[in-house]
Amino acid sequence: MQARCAILPVEHHRVDALGWSAQIQAAAARGARLLTLWGKDARDTSSGGISLYACWLEAQGVSLLQLDLAPGVMHYPGLHAEFPVADRLQRALRDLLGVQAQGMDPRPWLRHTAWGADVYPLRHDAALPPTPCGQPQAEHYAFVPVDGDGVHEVAVGPVHAGVIEPGQWRFSIVGEKILRLEERFGFTHKGVEKRFEGMTLHDGVRLAARLSGDSAVANAWAYCMACETLAGVQPPPRALHLRALLLERERLANHLGDIGAIANDGGFGFALAQFGRLKEDVLRLNVRVFGARYPMDAVQPGGVGPDLDADAVAMLHSQGVLLGGEVRRLKDILDQHEGLQDRFKTTGRVLPELAARLGMIGLAGRASGQALDLRTAARFAPYAALGVEAAQAQEGDVGARVAVRFAEVITSLRLCGDLLASLPGGSVRADWPQTLAPGLALGLVEGWRGPQCIALEADSQGRIARCHPHDPSWQNWPAIGWAVIGDIVPDFPLINKSFNLSYSGHDL
Repeated sequence: MQARCAILPVEHHRVDALGWSAQIQAAAARGARLLTLWGKDARDTSSGGISLYACWLEAQGVSLLQLDLAPGVMHYPGLHAEFPVADRLQRALRDLLGVQAQGMDPRPWLRHTAWGADVYPLRHDAALPPTPCGQPQAEHYAFVPVDGDGVHEVAVGPVHAGVIEPGQWRFSIVGEKILRLEERFGFTHKGVEKRFEGMTLHDGVRLAARLSGDSAVANAWAYCMACETLAGVQPPPRALHLRALLLERERLANHLGDIGAIANDGGFGFALAQFGRLKEDVLRLNVRVFGARYPMDAVQPGGVGPDLDADAVAMLHSQGVLLGGEVRRLKDILDQHEGLQDRFKTTGRVLPELAARLGMIGLAGRASGQALDLRTAARFAPYAALGVEAAQAQEGDVGARVAVRFAEVITSLRLCGDLLASLPGGSVRADWPQTLAPGLALGLVEGWRGPQCIALEADSQGRIARCHPHDPSWQNWPAIGWAVIGDIVPDFPLINKSFNLSYSGHDL
C-alpha cells in the first residue's frame, strides 16, 4: 500500500528496525523536518503487529517511513535524539497504543486519569471506560525540578482565568527572571482519532473541520485532499478557488485578532479594539456569504458546499479594499509606538539556529528564519498560479512574529482579490465514485499556524480505517519553553500570545 499526496511527491519506504534507525539519521543529516509520527493497530492483518509511520517534509516532497513491528513487539528505535519534537509524539503514541520508543521520556503525555494503566485506546480490543469522568485517585506528574540559591517555582494552570483551554505551566525563576519553563498538555484530549474509525469518508469531514475551530477550513481541506487522492477525484477549478478564498479569510481573521491581542498584552489596548473590530467584520461577512462565522462545513469532498453569486463577490472585494487601507494605517501606528516596540524587540527570542534544531514550522518558524510555506508548492492549486512568497524574519522575537503576521495579512488580502478576480465558472463539486480501493493518503494544507496534516487510510468498504490529524502546534509548543528563558514572568503572556498555539488541535 503506497501512500500518496496531491500536492507533493511521496517517497514511502517500509523498513525493519535497523532501516528505521538508518533512515532517521539520514533524514536528520539532510535537514528534513519531522512532520508527524503515528501508529496503527494491525494485529488483525497479515502484518501481525503494530505499524508505525514517521513523516518528514523534504525540500522537494514528503518522505514516509513505515515500520511493521512483529507480533508481541512493543518497542522501537526512538527519533528524539535527532528530532526533539518527536519526544511528545512518542509519549502520545505510547499512551494511545502502548508502544515504547527506546530511551524515551517515561512520563505520560495524554494519559491523565481518563483510562486505566493497562488500557490503550487505539488498540482494537481496548476496553474503554463507559464515561469520560476519569478515575478518582489523585495524579502525580513529575515536573523536572531546578535547584539553586533563590530559585523557586510558580505553578500556573491547567485552569486559567479566562476562556482559553487548559494547559499547565511550571516556571522555575529567580526573582522575576525565568530559568526554565516546563509545559504539560493533554487536558483537552477528546479521543478524536478513535472516533474517526469506521466513519464514512463523507461523515469524517465534519469531524475534521471541528478539530480546532480556528483552523476549520485548513483541516477540512487537508482531510478532503486525502479523500480525493484515495478516490481519484479532482475538484473543479472554481471549487479550488473558493477553498483558497475560505482559507485566506481564515488566515485574515486569526492574524487580525492576534495582532490586536498581542499589542494589548504589550499595554496598547487601542490595538485590541481596532483589530478586534476588523476581525469581527471578516466574521460577519462570512455569515452573509458562506453561512457561518467559522465555515466548518464549507469544504466538502469533491469541492465546496456554498457558491458565490455576483453580489457576494462584490461584497468580498469591497471588504478587501477597506481592510487593506485600515491595516496599513494601523500598522504605521503600531510601528511608531516606541513603548510597544520596546516590549516587542528581543522579547521571546528563538534564533534561526535553535528554530532549525527544534524543527519549528509555520508562522512561528518563518519568524525565526525557517522559510517553509506549503502554498509555494508547485502542485498546490490554485496557489501555484498566484505567486505566493513566504513572509519571513530572522529576529525570532515577538516583534518578528508580529511583522510576519502583518506581511501575511497583506498577502492574504492580495490573494483574496486575485482569487475573486479570476474566479472560474462551472461546478463547485465533482462527482464522487461509488467505490474506491483501500489505501493511505496524506492531505497537507498551509493553515494560518502552519502545515495542517491529515493521514487518512480507507478500508475495503470505503470507511475510515485510521485517521491521524496533526497540528503544527506540536512542533512549536516546545519552542515557547526556550523563548522565555532569560525573560521575566510578566512577559510570558505576551510571548505566549505571539505564538498563539492550539490546545485543542494538539490534544486530539
